[in-house]
Amino acid sequence: MVGIILASHGDFAKGILQSGTMIFGEQEKVVAVTLDPSEGPENFRSKLETAIQSFGEDSEVLFLIDLWGGTPFNQANGLLEGEKDKYAIVTGLNLPMLIEAFSARSSADSSHTIAAHILEVAQEGIKVKPESIAPVATSVNASKRNTGGAIPEGTVIGDGKIKIVLARVDSRLLHGQVATAWTKSVNPDRIIVVSDAVAKDDLRRKLIEQAAPPGVKAHVIPKNKMIAIAKDPRFGGMKAMLLFENPEDAAEVIDAGVDVKELNVGSMAHSEGKAMVNKVLAMDQTDIDTFNHLHNKGITFDVRKVPNDNKGNMAELLKKAQEELTKQ
Repeated sequence: MVGIILASHGDFAKGILQSGTMIFGEQEKVVAVTLDPSEGPENFRSKLETAIQSFGEDSEVLFLIDLWGGTPFNQANGLLEGEKDKYAIVTGLNLPMLIEAFSARSSADSSHTIAAHILEVAQEGIKVKPESIAPVATSVNASKRNTGGAIPEGTVIGDGKIKIVLARVDSRLLHGQVATAWTKSVNPDRIIVVSDAVAKDDLRRKLIEQAAPPGVKAHVIPKNKMIAIAKDPRFGGMKAMLLFENPEDAAEVIDAGVDVKELNVGSMAHSEGKAMVNKVLAMDQTDIDTFNHLHNKGITFDVRKVPNDNKGNMAELLKKAQEELTKQ
């Protein structure tokens, strides 16, 4: 696996590593190296060399650095001179770049390949609101990406069946862990939030649609529309990630025929009358009954916040929830 060194002036590298880990999960062979105000170039170079040694002999190394031309870059560049076939440097470190680098390591064993790949994502992660202040070229390109015509009713695309690559229960719906870690893991071309309540809330709907990661469109639709889409052959070939606020919404569309075989359970917020069963899941009796109903239908459960987490045991969690509710 390619080793990654995050290098910065001050603690920026440590902070962005913490953010990246929070979103994408714990990572191997990633080190944050910081330049403190009291340190000189040689001190920093020694830190870089120690980090490289921790990866093992002959490791590929990708340096993600805050600023071109500063001490972190200059010292990394000096080390690269003797290892150009194995080392690569990318400056302008941002969170989309880091997440993409984490993802790319699973399929690429070359620092050069990853470095070339992450540039586009890093640039696409820079956006502005309101859109009216964006450069004209950016607005034109966005317009081109959003153009398209309606497909005539009755058209069959592919096998005529939408492919659901992930169905997830998450009370936060579309947020960082979903937009980055899960999107990279299952590669949807559509993120569909299925919620009657959110579909009626213009502000929440617009915020979710705007939060879609680069290359993926996000939609918010009511449950009856999701049921209709699942039966419409025009959506054949679409790779969709479905997001539900609660298990009850998921059960309703599954009962109506939406082809979900496994339900990822990521986050269920605590509220009055609910019992906490772990750090991110809270359930009431309705939730327990709904999960048991889905289990009886043959649905399996994938209890994880992010792809790198170990899967939780749903049976044990439901038992704990029932015991905690009994105590209330």
